[in-house]
Amino acid sequence: MQLLLWFSSGLLMSILPIERVRGEHLVARESGETLAPAQQLVSPAAVLRAAPGPVRELRYTSLLGRPVAELTMADGTARMHDARSGSPMARIDALLAVKVALAAYRGAGAPARSATLVQTASTEFRGKLPVWRVQFKDAETTRVFVSPANGKIVGVRTGTWRLYDFFWGLHIMDWKNHEDFNTPWMVAFAAGGLILAVAGVVLLYMRWPRRRRRKVEG
Repeated sequence: MQLLLWFSSGLLMSILPIERVRGEHLVARESGETLAPAQQLVSPAAVLRAAPGPVRELRYTSLLGRPVAELTMADGTARMHDARSGSPMARIDALLAVKVALAAYRGAGAPARSATLVQTASTEFRGKLPVWRVQFKDAETTRVFVSPANGKIVGVRTGTWRLYDFFWGLHIMDWKNHEDFNTPWMVAFAAGGLILAVAGVVLLYMRWPRRRRRKVEG
């Protein structure tokens, strides 16, 4: 039965285009916005002076047309500062999360009007929490996950993704979280499958017709 699940799930995952699974045909994760050369941006030194602690990385980018300085702190957390004044910006709220999702959406579903703050991990989203979830009313039941720290789209979930994830959980035998590739069940069945394959090769060699004929002739 498990061999049947392995082959059927592997076949389905190989048939589905990974771009469709990721929802790239519905949501453009990268906004493609650029900073105009004529914009007067504050110096990196000014942004660093306003930072609350050590900074690992500083980059200038744009959020819905607004130039921002995105900081990655030493502890891995993200913060945003206004790129024109250097002052810290508030975290992304529900209204802004919806605007980010709408700007990236390429589908034909009904526009999203609200966002839900997700604070509990699930099989649908296993990234850094909390995160805003914006849902569209389309055929794929598309859900866009937006980081409240920097407004980045950190996940896109569609009906195709959910189908793929279900069979992925069956494939790796992690039926609860769909992410652990080293479960005892997986190791045991993989070892059993290897033993079965080796035994089959040995039996095939022992039962090969030409070998039997040689024994009879001798």
